[in-house]
Formats: sequence, structure tokens, C-alpha cells
Amino acid sequence: MLNDPYPAGERGANVLYTAFTERPKHLDPVQSYSEDEATFLYQIVEPPLQYHYLKRPYALEPATADGMPKLRRLDASGRELPATADPAKVAQTVIEVRIRPGILYQPHPAFATTSTGEPRYQGLSAAELREVRGLADFAETGTRELVAADYVYQIKRLAHPRLHSPIFELMAEYMPGLKQLQAALDAASRAQAARATEGTGEAGAAGDPPGWLDLDRFALPGVEVVDRHTWRITLKGAYPQFLYWLSMPFFSPVPREVDRFFAQPGMAERNLTLDWWPVGTGPYMLVENNPNARMVLARNPNYRSDTYPCEGEAGDAEAGLLADCGKAMPFIDKVVFSREREGIPYWNKFLQGYYDASGVSSDNFDQAVTLTSQGEVSLSEDMEAKGIRLLTSVSPSIFYLGFNMLDPLVGGGPSTAEKERARKLRQAISVALDMEEFVSIFLNGRGLPGMSPLPPGIFGAREGRAGMNTVVYEWQGSDEDGRPVRRGVDEARRLLAEAGWPNGRNAQTGEPLVINLDTTPGGLGDKARSDWLAKKFRDLGVQFVVRPTDFNRFQDKIRQGNAQLFFFGWNADYPDPENLLFLLHGPQGKVKFNGQNAANYENPEYDALFERMKAMPDGPARQLIIDRMVAILQQDAPWIFAFHPMSYSLQHGWVLNRKTGAMVRNTMKYQRIDLARREAARAEWNRPVLWPLGLVALLLAALVAPAVVHWRRRETATAAVGGAAGTAGPQAGGGR
Repeated sequence: MLNDPYPAGERGANVLYTAFTERPKHLDPVQSYSEDEATFLYQIVEPPLQYHYLKRPYALEPATADGMPKLRRLDASGRELPATADPAKVAQTVIEVRIRPGILYQPHPAFATTSTGEPRYQGLSAAELREVRGLADFAETGTRELVAADYVYQIKRLAHPRLHSPIFELMAEYMPGLKQLQAALDAASRAQAARATEGTGEAGAAGDPPGWLDLDRFALPGVEVVDRHTWRITLKGAYPQFLYWLSMPFFSPVPREVDRFFAQPGMAERNLTLDWWPVGTGPYMLVENNPNARMVLARNPNYRSDTYPCEGEAGDAEAGLLADCGKAMPFIDKVVFSREREGIPYWNKFLQGYYDASGVSSDNFDQAVTLTSQGEVSLSEDMEAKGIRLLTSVSPSIFYLGFNMLDPLVGGGPSTAEKERARKLRQAISVALDMEEFVSIFLNGRGLPGMSPLPPGIFGAREGRAGMNTVVYEWQGSDEDGRPVRRGVDEARRLLAEAGWPNGRNAQTGEPLVINLDTTPGGLGDKARSDWLAKKFRDLGVQFVVRPTDFNRFQDKIRQGNAQLFFFGWNADYPDPENLLFLLHGPQGKVKFNGQNAANYENPEYDALFERMKAMPDGPARQLIIDRMVAILQQDAPWIFAFHPMSYSLQHGWVLNRKTGAMVRNTMKYQRIDLARREAARAEWNRPVLWPLGLVALLLAALVAPAVVHWRRRETATAAVGGAAGTAGPQAGGGR
């Protein structure tokens, strides 16, 4: 294939080809916290837990752990409490993790040793590093077994004063020892710097890199190694959501010798750092890191025994997602990521078969997807003809329009009557702002209108009639075959009149009702969206004003409680209702407590239920509490539950075992490529079209032919004339 963008040596190889648009900023697990980075990092490092690839709602399962962690809840006197105990009585939670013996790290020069067992690449000189530009330039590599101390070493790195982990403050609330460790490390770092300035040498052992802090020499209260394969964390109070953090790279292992290897002088200048070259026990290892052009993951030859799951959710078997049950993973040898800064080249290469999967952007949405009159999504005929498949999933996120409950108009005054009128006003606006229409117009249908803060796939989220917001919707049809339908504008006008604003005017003074949206340029205040919102408010007889400000000023308004209506979103860190319902928890109020409750909503019953719910295990009792909390929010309407965004993804038919799910990020090991099918499709779709070259050749020939004929005639004529003159000369001469 003349237009194949990949090396000829890769043709027919077991390689998955994909693209990335934003370069990863951090690949060190202590700092990495973005989706762009997760795409790479989750394939390389392994926390003790992971999400089941197929099950929804999301379920945790062991990764390197030898079974799920053991949890013990203790009261203030050290007595063990049952799992159903009141969270307020839990003084400590002890979590013990045992990892599977025999797991090995990827080959790496940090593990290489000499014949005497000493680190092969320790104390490297400038001369030895002169020709080193990447890990491949080290001639020798080694490996070793994963041990419990590696996990403890990484947890200590959360407190490192030079690393600035984004979760340090949150973890320190439950692990107070982190702040003690941070203080000790900060003092040691300052002492090192002072000694270096004075020229009195370092305090570390002989051969240690200058300025390196050996974390094994510092204790972390509350975290301990029990034995070679077991470690233990003691948390303050009850925090069952901590298990979700144990599925994130923040809690993946970092070996001491790797940290020491990268701390050597001259390494950072060559981008030889954990931030550039993460090290792990996962199915893949990073072998090429050129974030401006190409990044490559290759199979880790030391990867542990791991098999494809044999159970999932309804429909997985029919979709072919269980066909590889019990087979060894990973299936793919190499994953090549190419940097694509523009959407059109990305899309065209996907259509040519040179990328195995693609997202769906607004530029190519109409080419890829069609929407029925009922809003159902299907592939276009062109995509179906190519055997392309569409995968959709609802993201664990919520976008919402928040009412500032401290605003006297939308939040209400101090009296019960004033609060009730404000509640009716919020309900009226919630009904009037047709989120189905908004999603259809501005998101190409890529969103699910919200009924509550909880998106599908999160425990506590109800489906169908049971989860319907009865203030905004009514059910049409039977329980099994019916659907929620938004109440009409007449219902919104009725609620508005009950709020004291009939036809959008104050019932007593006649003054018009004005609602202000505070936003930033490029947000919901964009012209088209603003016009849509203004129309919906006009239908109620309400005046609508957009108050755009720059980002800093907008944040000040939110912090000081000076906004009235605002548009926000939240992506769940983990699939637990606590991580979404806390956004309306009174003690998280933005103005009073600088928390995440930007609406400054307070409801004593809701707050009490939240305190009970947040530390409960999933089960019927927790579900009942969540149901009541959601009902309170639906009635009080501190938010307009706008929509849960939907992820749209396209893949070629030769890509197998691919299932979307925002929480599951270590996806590469599960996927498989039908290589023969891909090669056949690429050959068919990229056949060289030679007839234009022939046509050009004919045109050139037609243009050149007259000139050639003219030239030949001229040459012939010249030759004839020249020949006649030459013959006459000698004959004439001979006659004399």
C-alpha cells in the first residue's frame, strides 16, 4: 500500500494503532491525575485493585492483590465493630492488603546487577551518561519480585515535599501520618541543601545520589509492612471509599532502587525520570516516548498470569464480549499512539483503517451517526458498510445549572413562606429548561438528561420510573414499556404563579422577574446557548440576563456567593454515590466552608442522611437512604439536573473485546485484533488508483506529440538540405 503511514516491518504485526491529541504532562504515579495521562499509565503500573472490565455498576476486584483487602473497624477503645456499625462510632479503619507472590517488574536497568549482586548502574559518571538518551541505551536490564515495601514506598512519596501530589491534602485527612512525614522530609531536604551549600557533604549512605531522600529511612505512622507480601494502612475514622483509591496509580508500587536510579545526576537533563519513564508490573511497558509525535507501549515479557473475564452484564455474551473467556492476556503485542493535532487527518486515517478506533467529534458527527425522530442513535449507512461499530456509554459525570441558595430571589428569605416561594420558582425553571432539547441541539444528542446527581452505573442510581424526577417529568405508558416525559410549559407557569410571579411579574408590585446567569466567556453564555435560554425564559414571561466575566472574577463570585444561576460540571473520581451527593452536603458549602457545594444548599435532613450514607456498605439499607436523599433534592431543586454526558466511540469490526466505561482505564490488555480482517480491509480501502496517472501520461503525450513531430520534421528537413548540398559540392568540383 503506497499510502501506508507505518513502517513496512510492522505490516501484519499484532499492533493496535491509535492516536492522542494532548501530550501527557505527568507519568509519575504520584502526580498523574488526568485522562490524557491515564491512557498510558494504567497500562504500565498496577495498583492492588482494579475494576471488573465488564460488570456494571462498576465493581472492584483484585489486580495484584491476592483477594480483596481485609477491613477492620475499631472504636476508640480498640474493639472491633461490625460492618453495619454506626460510622460515628468508628475511630479507626484498618485495611490489610496481601499481594500475590511471584509478580515481576518489567525489564529495567535499575534492576540490573553486577556479578557480586551490586546495582549495575549506580553512581554513574558524566562520561558514562554522555551517550545515553533513553532507557534503551543501557545495555543490561534486570527484574525482581513485587513486594509489599514497594507499595509503602509509593505511599510515602505522596508526602514528598518536591513532588506535590494532588491528593496529598485529601489523603492526609484520613492518614494523619502523612503530614508528620512531610514535615520530616522537608526538614531533611533543607538540611541536605544547607550541607551542600556549605560543602560538608551529604548525610546519605555512600554512593547515594546528592539530594536524594531515601524514604526507607523515614517512618510513616499508620502505614506498615507486615511481611514480604502484606502491608497495612490504618485510617482515621470510617472511609470505605478508600478502596476505590486503591485502584488508582497513586497507590501503585514504586521500587526504591528505581527511585534511586533516576535520582542520579544527569538523569533529569536527559528526561530519565519516573515522570517520563514509569516503571511497573503491568501488561505493557513504555518503550518510546516522543509526546510530540509518537508513544509506544510494548508487551511486558515478565507480566504475571492473567486471564480474560468469564462473566459480565446482560448483553455481553450476545455482543461477543465473553468469547475469550479464560484466555491469557494481553492479546496485543504493541500499542502505537500517534500524535494528531487536527481532527480531519485523525478521521481520514481511521476511515482508511490506519487507526483501529476513533472518537466522534462535532466535525464528523453527521458523517458517522444518524439520529431518529425519537432521538435514538445509530450508525450512518457509510459506517455500517465498512463494518464499523458504535460504542456508547454514559460518563460518571453530571452537568448542572446551580441556584445560589444564598441569593434572596432563588434561595428565599428567612421565613418558611419565602423559602417555599423560592422553591416553587426553582421548580418552575427546572421544568421550563428543556434539557432534552438542549442535548439534541448543542450536544448532537450525546447526553442523558439528568434526574438526579447520580448517573447510571453508580450505586444508588435508579432506572426507569423509580428514578424519575416527578417534579419535572410524568410517566407515560406502562411501567415496563413507558418513559418519562417532561411536563409542559403550562406546568412551569403554574409553579411560577404559585411562587408569586404570575406571567413573570411580581403579584404584589408588578415588577418583572429577572434571572441572571453568571458565566465565563466560552461557557454556557455563548451566543447560541444564551439565545436558547432566553427563549425558554421568555416562554415563562421571565427576563433573562447573561453576566459574563473572566474566569478569576467568576470564581470570586462563586466563592463569595454573589452569583445567582451558574453552570457547573463534576466528574466522579470513583463510582460511589458519596462522590456526587457530597456536592450538595451543607458542610461542603462554598461560602461558609470553601467546599465543593457551590449552590450553598443546606437541608438538615439531607445532611444527616448523607453522614449516615457515606460510610455505609452498598446494600438495601444504603439504597433506601439514597432514595430519600434524591427525593429531597428533586423537591428542593437546588440544581437543574441538566445532563450526564455520553461517550461515543467508533471501532473497526476487527477490534474485539472493546467495551466503554470511564472508570475502567486499564483496557488495553483485554482488547484483541483480528489481523487478517484488518489487512484485507486496508488493502481493499487503499488500493492504488493508477488510472489518473495514465490519463496524465496521455495528456502529456498529447501535449508533447506535436512538438516532437515538429522537431522531427525540422530535423528531417535539415538533414535533407544538408545532404543535397554535400553531394553537389564534390560533383561540381570533380567537373572542373
